[in-house]
Amino acid sequence: MSDAAFRERSLPVGSVGHKSFGWWGMITLIMTEASLFAYLLFAYYYFVVHYGRGWIPETPNVTLSLPNTAILLFSSVFVWWGEKGAEQGRRSQQSLGLAIGVVLGVIFMIIQAFEWREKAFTLASSSYGSSFFVTTGFHMAHVAAGVLMLAAVLAWSLLGYFDARRHAALSIAAIYWHFVDLVWLAIFFTFYITPRIG
Repeated sequence: MSDAAFRERSLPVGSVGHKSFGWWGMITLIMTEASLFAYLLFAYYYFVVHYGRGWIPETPNVTLSLPNTAILLFSSVFVWWGEKGAEQGRRSQQSLGLAIGVVLGVIFMIIQAFEWREKAFTLASSSYGSSFFVTTGFHMAHVAAGVLMLAAVLAWSLLGYFDARRHAALSIAAIYWHFVDLVWLAIFFTFYITPRIG
């Protein structure tokens, strides 16, 4: 089949009123992953209620986590901006938004690794340490998967695979990235803010 014939085929584009199977598949994946994080955060709150404030060995330092939160939020804004570029047929905007999203995602992971090294507790030192490192570790794995997705659609964007009509893969990757950011907000509030508000 020629490339021209392939481009003429009707493809799921994720337009309003019609969502591709990939879009629904990603929504299903997000729902199952949201359940995982809900269970992990429930475990944290269960231990806090059961053991009280003394269960938390130290008030978490936000020196790295607060700017890291801003970095992840900005990455989501740029991915959204790139997606809007795809919808409007602006390949340079779409590629730049995705590229900045990838770079900010990598920066987030590097800063998170530095923060892990600074902790006075470990994965095996206490139930709090286990809760912290398992929850943030699962999130880090999701960030890594999201960065890989964004990098793939960035490569496809640079190759000209997307236009105003055909960009379902980009939209699907963007949904996942926004989910990853939303999960981090819940983790940040749980581990870094609630110990400060009692």
